[in-house]
Amino acid sequence: MRHLWMRLTFALVATFISVSAAEARSRIKDIVSFEGVRSNELVGYGLVVGLNGTGDSLRNVPMTKQSLASMMERMGVNTRDATIDTKNIAAVMVTAKLPPFAATGSKIDVTVSSMGDAKSLLGGTLVVTSLMGADNEIYAVAQGPVETGAVAASGASGSSFTRGVPTSGRIASGAEVEREIGFQLGAMGKMRLSLRNPDFTTARRVADEINRNFPGVALAENPTIVTITPPPGASLINFVTNLEQLEVEPDNPAKVVINEVDGVVVVTGDVRISKVAIDQGNLSISVTERPQVSQPAPFSQGQTAVTPNSNIKVDEEKGKRFMVMQTGVSLESLVKGLNALGVTPRDMIAILQSIKAAGALQADIEVL
Repeated sequence: MRHLWMRLTFALVATFISVSAAEARSRIKDIVSFEGVRSNELVGYGLVVGLNGTGDSLRNVPMTKQSLASMMERMGVNTRDATIDTKNIAAVMVTAKLPPFAATGSKIDVTVSSMGDAKSLLGGTLVVTSLMGADNEIYAVAQGPVETGAVAASGASGSSFTRGVPTSGRIASGAEVEREIGFQLGAMGKMRLSLRNPDFTTARRVADEINRNFPGVALAENPTIVTITPPPGASLINFVTNLEQLEVEPDNPAKVVINEVDGVVVVTGDVRISKVAIDQGNLSISVTERPQVSQPAPFSQGQTAVTPNSNIKVDEEKGKRFMVMQTGVSLESLVKGLNALGVTPRDMIAILQSIKAAGALQADIEVL
């Protein structure tokens, strides 16, 4: 419980720090995404070879056997009628992200994940695998040794130890880009900026700040989109370079985020509390079983018997006092008041949910 309380305190301290940071101005490039400047998902199917008996069972995973036979045929070896019983190969899915404006010949990282019943990809090598985009066009080719970062061991008796996920790994710079995304940024007449945290006020502030430096070029269409049009004769790339350094003060709605699993509460600085009284106490019930053995008298016909003996203890911890929160108090006052009651992280979560149920918490609660 002490660790949970320290974790809650750290989360609240981090909240105060983030509140102070929110009051500062942020660069536009840090709060928006630029239209077209995005990564693209790639996927491919391949084989990992060279495994030390930890690959797929060809009898249980027919796709691995068929893929092996097809690969060998392309290399001039006919294995259709041969009996192959090896566990040194595994069928895998290969995924990667193609960065924006990636040039032909550049390297990208790939992730390799087992599809069959392979136990580990440790020590394996991915053979040439084509990576396709959503349009079924090949954009990169991957190959190389797989690094899992996992540890696995087993004994003859069946005992085993595993740390990490040995059936999934990465290949650093394991794919080479073969095709570029046909996106011409310089030819665009206008661009849309997408706020990472949609908000009416923030969108208006972004448009106002841009128009203050470049009059009449920005329009806030909705809480997410701000459209910009470069001045006549100006390059869109140069224009974007200049405006992304402009600073605005983002605005966020009041919200309380609760992680009930870890006992963490994060509250934004705009949370307000209406007048409410809080009293907190814990009810603890403990049941102790102490069986007693009943022995018969010597030379009697009785039998030894075990009789149950239960002890129930109820301990109710009364709240220290009623805490009265006045209308419009801030997050800092709320936390100080709850700390004065000596509440635990679990109690803090229950109190916040109860205040919300009473209609006194002027914020949204999000439970993870």
